Amino acid sequence: MPIFGSNSGPYACAAALCLALSGCGDDAKSHANPPLNVVAQKISLESRERELVLSGAVRARVQAELSFRVSGRVIARKGDVGQRVQADAVLAELDPSEQEADLRSANAGLAGAEASWRQAKATYDRQKSLLASGFTTQASYEQADQALRGAVGSLDAAKAQVASAQDALSYTKLLAGHDGVITARNIEVGQVAQAAQAAFSFAEDGPRDAVFAMYETPFSHPPDSNDVELALIADPQVTARGHIREISPVIDPRTGTIQAKVQIDADQNKFPLGAAVIGRVIWRMADVVVLPWSALASASGKPAVWTVDPASSRIGLRPVTVASYESEYIVVKDGLKPGELVVAQGGKFLRENQIVRVQNQEALQ
Repeated sequence: MPIFGSNSGPYACAAALCLALSGCGDDAKSHANPPLNVVAQKISLESRERELVLSGAVRARVQAELSFRVSGRVIARKGDVGQRVQADAVLAELDPSEQEADLRSANAGLAGAEASWRQAKATYDRQKSLLASGFTTQASYEQADQALRGAVGSLDAAKAQVASAQDALSYTKLLAGHDGVITARNIEVGQVAQAAQAAFSFAEDGPRDAVFAMYETPFSHPPDSNDVELALIADPQVTARGHIREISPVIDPRTGTIQAKVQIDADQNKFPLGAAVIGRVIWRMADVVVLPWSALASASGKPAVWTVDPASSRIGLRPVTVASYESEYIVVKDGLKPGELVVAQGGKFLRENQIVRVQNQEALQ
């Protein structure tokens, strides 16, 4: 006798299908999100050396812009680019006519002030003698004393004007001031030069620096030593040791680089001004973790890596601090501990708490 009636055919099929699906439900669920295969790396601390090679130029420690202190027309130019000059050498001259006229006027004023002072001094001496004898009044004596004081002040002012006029006349000659080399020229004969307008760029003899333009990334992990190996590009046999003397605190907006000055600890004559040099610096980083670039992920816009729990095979996103980015590796200085597992490859499609399968089983040992 059939269990179901003739009208129960569709229900019997549905019941049979449900029983069949219930039997394989666990298998379907297990195959819905299969573990992803990844390559893991066990964390170990190590030391890392990084060599930085840059090219730069030799410059004088002291570089100055020479200019006239007064305005005038240039009548002589005796300095040119590349010329080595001695201290107090005349580099250029202005037309001194105006300054000479001012000096003559100041001298004439000084002569008049001296005459007034002599007359006031004689009057004061006479009034003083008469007052002692009782042949003049106290008021006349005080008036003579006041006139003498005014004459002394006028004489001092006239002397100061003469000195100022003499200085202005001397300023029509532009002097080097120190031994050195002219590196640039901005004036010509016949040109009207303004006061404080740069006429020559001047590099003083003395200590020299190798100047480099470098990107800011290396300074995220400063070198342990300031020593730099230097060599001339034109003659690599000419080498010297140097040390970083100055690093610019700001980035050049035009080039996006930072200027670093390295003092040359060698015979300065071996490194002529303007010569191209190569500088080598070695960064030594201790107790860091080196990972392939494929291990790098992001957590809220900051560097992170995926860590694997060996017991459950589940992963988690761990923020890290990167010391430096290299062409194929990243150097992590904080955020990971020795013995932890990190996903080195296959982390593109991972999510938090996902189960993974580590392909390289040697990393689990």
